[in-house]
This record gives sequence, structure tokens and C-alpha cells, in this order.
Amino acid sequence: MSNLHEAVREKYGAIAAAVTKQSTSAGCCGPHACGCGDPITSNLYSADQTGTLPADAVAASLGCGNPTALVDLQPGQTVLDLGSGGGIDVLLSATRVGPTGKAYGLDMTDEMLALARANQQKAGAANVEFLKGTIESIPLPDQSVDVVISNCVINLSGDKDAVLREAFRVLKPGGRFAVSDVVVRGEVPADVRRNMELWVGCIAGALGETEFADKLRAAGFADVGVEPWRVYQIDDARALLTEAGVDVDRLAPEVEGKFASAFIRATKPAAKSCCGPTCCP
Repeated sequence: MSNLHEAVREKYGAIAAAVTKQSTSAGCCGPHACGCGDPITSNLYSADQTGTLPADAVAASLGCGNPTALVDLQPGQTVLDLGSGGGIDVLLSATRVGPTGKAYGLDMTDEMLALARANQQKAGAANVEFLKGTIESIPLPDQSVDVVISNCVINLSGDKDAVLREAFRVLKPGGRFAVSDVVVRGEVPADVRRNMELWVGCIAGALGETEFADKLRAAGFADVGVEPWRVYQIDDARALLTEAGVDVDRLAPEVEGKFASAFIRATKPAAKSCCGPTCCP
């Protein structure tokens, strides 16, 4: 898995460096990033949301959804963003939990952490902390977080079971898991999947809908839901795949409707009260 971590660090470090140098336009249009204005990364946040954030936080947004829209955050809560990148979802969460709450961002890429901390300073967000580490080994205590969010990052992990176990561990009883990620709908031949990864690395390692749900339940979560909301068609990737020498028309029947951005929600069961003769003091 170390090779995968290094590949991700290299890719997202280059994106962070490009944003820092102001050599990108908007969205994730940096080197090795998702396609500029593509249907995965575009139009995820409202103008009201982006208007309150530093421009570099918006420019470094590499997600496939808006996880802060999936869950009702309350003042005083603690939120953790797995793979926080430039910090857009952390900063949005920090505003909603207020000065009595806390928003953590976890990332393993030094360049992204530097960019996120610069964005935090620009935003004047005192209730934010960015941590260095991997999502397979979260550097926070057990039961210390009310909500775990993530934006198109879990699919990049080589050990998704470990990620979900760690998310479960750090959540308080009754805590919520609310992420955006790309999922695969049905069977996709390996060669087709490799060709689609030419279009956007965001689908690398994407789980099937039922597979994601099964892994959440295996980690201990309840109330699991996987809701595809933006389904991708072959025409979304036609230009890039054609340039890469892929026979798009041959690929089309295997791809149509098979990849989608999804809202994924789950809950850590609340602690059980016990008043029986074997457990009360």
C-alpha cells in the first residue's frame, strides 16, 4: 500500500503546488487532476458557499460531491474530514459547528496541508486543525468525533476496510458517517475500467454500491445508505478518451450508467443502556 500512498502524494502534491502558484484556473484543473469542468468535479457547491471561502480552497477542490450537504451539523460538534485536501469541506464545516465546535482535516500530503493551513489563516478559522496522517490510521482518540465526512478520497485507499474501521473507532456512539464517493453500478470488465481511469483517476479503486454498503456494515455501522446522484455517460469522457486512442463507441455499451457519484451515509449505533441484574451496579 506504500506505493499507492506515494502515487497519491505525488499527484495531489503537484495539484497543491499548482494552486499555490496560481497556475490553475478553477476547480481541479491542475496537473494530473480531474478534468477541468468535468461532470465529476463541477457544480458541487453553491455560490453562497464558495463566496465565503478563500479562492485557493475552492481551486483545490477535487471532490465528487458536497459532503457538508449530507448531514445536519450542529454548533458544538466535532467533525473530521478524511483526505481534506485544500480544506474546502473543513472550512464549511467549521462555520456550521461554530466557535464551540471543532473541524479536523486529515491529509498525508505536505503540500496540501500547507495549502489548507494557509486557507485556514485567510478564512480566520480558529476552530480548525489540520492533521498529517493516513485515513487508514487516524491520529485521533476513540469516540472523539461526532461526524466523519470525506469527498472522493476513500476510493483512493488500498485498504478500505481499515478506513471504515478507523472511522467507526473515532466516532462517538450515535455519530454519523456522511461521505461523497464514486461507485460502480454493476459489473465492469477490467479493461473497460482501466480505460475509464484514463479519463479521471477519481474512479480508481471505486467500490460497487452493494460492496460499499457491505463493508460499512462489517465495520459495525447501521442505517447504511448508498444513493447515486450523478450518473456518468460515455459522452462525458468522449473527447479525452478519443485523444488517448480509445475506441469510445466500442466502450460505450460497457460504460453507460456504470459509474456514478454517490452520497453514502451510515450511523455508529448508540451505546446501549443496561438495567438488567447482570450489568447494573
